[in-house]
Amino acid sequence: MQFGRTYEEFEIGAVYKHWPGKTVTEYDDHLFCLLTMNHHPLHMDVNYAENTTDFGKNVVVGNYIYSLLLGMSVPDVSGKAIANLEIESLRHVAPTFHGDTIYGETTVLDKTPSKSKNDRGIVYVETKGYKQDGTLVCVFRRKVMVPTETYIKERGGEQPGRPELIEPAKKTEK
Repeated sequence: MQFGRTYEEFEIGAVYKHWPGKTVTEYDDHLFCLLTMNHHPLHMDVNYAENTTDFGKNVVVGNYIYSLLLGMSVPDVSGKAIANLEIESLRHVAPTFHGDTIYGETTVLDKTPSKSKNDRGIVYVETKGYKQDGTLVCVFRRKVMVPTETYIKERGGEQPGRPELIEPAKKTEK
């Protein structure tokens, strides 16, 4: 299974379609709100949402959708990253509701070698999230510092620090 890419593996214009999608539940939304102390009634209070908003129902908190898309992109984009350097822009384009399924895809916009270290580079990507009907809900652009193949080799390969399995000794019969 691929988990991220080295600098050499990124191609400008490449599109990575993240799989699988994630159906957002009321529990997901409420847990994220509680963990982040976002107590806006649009996300937490059905009565408020039904009776006082244009949506007529709870809207999933946008930063959960952003976080979900960021996580979906890890196996394709940042699984080998040294650092996420910058979120250049983040736009919430349309609401997401409980029961919607979110899908994401990331396009490589540019890549540049590091100016200070020759074992890494900066990849500039745009991630789009959309619902099951194709409606765009979230778009963000970010810059990710990723290693070169040399960096990976010098630090122990694809799974650095992974211990080797030690099998228990087998009993011998007397």
